[in-house]
Parts: sequence; C-alpha cells; structure tokens
Amino acid sequence: MLADNVLELLSSEISELEYNRYIKQLKYHEKASRSDYAVFIAPNILIANWVKTKYTSKIAHLFEVKTGQKPTVNIMLKDQISQTRKKSAPIELNELNKATKNTILNPSYTFDSYVVGSSNQYAYTIAKSVADKPGIIYNPAFIYGPTGLGKTHLMHAIGNYSQNNGKIVIYATIEQFMNDFTYNLRNQSMERFREKYRSCDILLIDDTQFLSNKIQTQEEFFHTFNELHSAGKQIVLTSDKPPKSINGLEARLQSRFEWGLIADIGLPELETKIAIIKKKCELDGIHLDDEIVNYIAAKMGDNIREIESAIINLNAYASLMRQEITFEFAKTVMKEHIKGKRENINLEDIIAIISKELNIKPSEIKSKKRSKNIVEARRIGIYLARTLTPNSMPKLAQFFGMKDHTAVSHNMKKINELIETNETFKLRVDELKNRVLTKNE
Repeated sequence: MLADNVLELLSSEISELEYNRYIKQLKYHEKASRSDYAVFIAPNILIANWVKTKYTSKIAHLFEVKTGQKPTVNIMLKDQISQTRKKSAPIELNELNKATKNTILNPSYTFDSYVVGSSNQYAYTIAKSVADKPGIIYNPAFIYGPTGLGKTHLMHAIGNYSQNNGKIVIYATIEQFMNDFTYNLRNQSMERFREKYRSCDILLIDDTQFLSNKIQTQEEFFHTFNELHSAGKQIVLTSDKPPKSINGLEARLQSRFEWGLIADIGLPELETKIAIIKKKCELDGIHLDDEIVNYIAAKMGDNIREIESAIINLNAYASLMRQEITFEFAKTVMKEHIKGKRENINLEDIIAIISKELNIKPSEIKSKKRSKNIVEARRIGIYLARTLTPNSMPKLAQFFGMKDHTAVSHNMKKINELIETNETFKLRVDELKNRVLTKNE
C-alpha cells in the first residue's frame, strides 16, 4: 500500500527508536483519505500530537515524492472518525481547533515511566492527585528542587495524563512565557497571548525562578494566575527553590504560589538512581549489566538528566563502533561524563558530607566512640581523606583523634576488605566519594 511505503521511507530518515515508538503505531485510514488528504489513526492522543508536530510535513513531502501530489496529512484518533465523511468533517474541525490549543508534550514522560523513591515520593503523589482532580485540590501545585531531578518529567506526566482525558493543556517555561509576552506586546496582539494562556484547563509553567525581577512579566503572570485560579483551572509551577527564596518576586505572587501545596524533590538515594537507570534502559531497549548500572549510579552524581544523556551516548557510541557494552568499554566511554577530582578538597568537607549523608554528628566521627555506625562512618572518612587528599597518615591520625598512623593503616585495611567483599558497601562509599568530588561544582 502507498501509505505503508511512505512510512517505510520515513524509517530510513529517523531513529529506529522513534520509528517503532511513534510512526509504526499509525494506521492509514483509506476511507477518510483522498489524493489531496491523508488520514492516519493513532492509538492515543500523545502519539497523535507528537507525530503532528514532528512528522506531518515530512510525511506529506514523501507522499509528493511518491505520487507527485502533496496532500494535507492529518493524525486522528479512531473515535474521531464517523461512518460518513459528512458527519466526520465538523467533528474533525472541532478536534483540530482543540488540538491547536494543546501544548505538545514529551510522550515518554508519563507517570508509568517515572521512578519513585523516598526523595521524590511526596512530589509524585501530589502530581498524581493534581492529574486526577485538576483544579479541585492542591491549586496551585508548586514543585521545587535542584536541576535534573525530574520536575519537568512530573509536569509533562500531568499534561500527558490530562490531554488523554480531553483537557486543554498549556506547557511553557517561564522564558517562553516572557518571550510570548514581549512579542505580543510589541505587535499589539495581547488578546492572542491571553487567549493562549487563559483558555486552558491546566497551565504548566517550568523554571518559575526566572520571574525574578521581571516586573512587567510578573504583572501579566499575576493576572493570568488570578483568572485561571478563579475559574477553577489547575496551575502547576516548578522552580529550583521554594517561592519564599526566589529573590525579586513580588509579595503578591509569592503569596499566590503558596496558596496550594508545595512539594520538594530531593537528591536521589543510590537505590533510586539504580532503578532510574534500569527503567531508562528498559524503555530505550538498552542492555547494561548490573555492574555497569551500579558503576554509573555511584559515579555520575545526582542529575538524572545527565545520567540519562550519558546512557544514550554510551549506547550510541557502542552501536557506531559495533562494540558490545562491557564494563571496561563503559568505563572508558563514561570518563567524559564522570566528574573529576575537585581541587583543594579539605578534610572538613569530607566530614561534613559524611555527617549529613549518614546522619552522624561531625564530632562523633572524630571521637573515640565505638558504636557500629560511627566506626563505619569514621572508616569511610579516613578512606576518602586518604584517597582524595595529599594528607599523610600521621596528619590523618591527628585529625581523627587516633593514637598514631598505625591506627589509620588498620582502618584502611579494614575498609578495603569491605569494599572487596561487600558490593552494597562499595557502592555507598563510591556515592559518598562522588558527593565530595562534585561539591560546589
């Protein structure tokens, strides 16, 4: 069939992953199509919107290559097609008008693909509740945390879930909001701007911290917020810090951001990072054995976005080189992604990080107490101090309150034995080492 040939042509121009995930899911609707109008049925609105945005013009061009005529390409859902073309036309037009108001979201960012751990459980629960009952509870929902920990994923998950349930969703970064505002203000088309941002069921705004000191934009956002909120429409905001810590934010906006519920996403624990890596590999068809997964989780830091990018690059490089991803190959390729040693690491840095991560007072680590958790923390401190700083054993003995350098040597021997025989302990030490190396970078 002509349409199948066209889609096969497209497969040679895009990645196999995107072809299988999106294009291969389309079914050509012969009855609804004409020589100048091609209709494809998508299994859900996420794929429909994704294909509409990225591929319809390309599909139309490939039809033209094959037939000499360039049709209008439309991606629809099965329930939008009526038995007769006359009946379907007005329905299709309404659906198209509605689709133009929706934002194109990343269809791979769903609740199912989000890995939940103790560091993000609260934010995930809030996001799910907002998606289930938009505008009813937790309005606005304000999610904050460091870059790359999954705030945008949760926001897109809310949007994808809501679009699938027929809601009009607008997603934008605050920078896009500002650019839209400036453009429409300059071109005297503010009604079009307000129609876009105020005629939706759910407004998702990313990186709210960049509203800082943008007085004119804050004024417009204030009125947009008020109109949506008073109409019972859902607002979701993300930031790298809570509202009260955003400098240059008007008090009235800070107050409104705090009306609903505020949830933070913390740094992921090692187990969560391992689960995220495995989930990413499963979704993208990448095979990494446990040794490689554990290595990446322990060495790569906490930015999940960077970890996912590194995995994709590793897989792409292996494919290009026709190389199996062994542990040694992964270590070589990942060198560029793994943070190097930080200059001037001092002993107090090491103690502070261990104290925070293991919930033990710095004074206890340097004391003579012999409880199991304190001894373990002290040994890790000695190990990291010995491997990451140029301090001699006598200097370390003095710092940790030990009799002499032989006590340091004894502790180094013990911890090296544990690292060799206990994989869980080794991963924990590697993670703490990474925290020290990446501190303040």
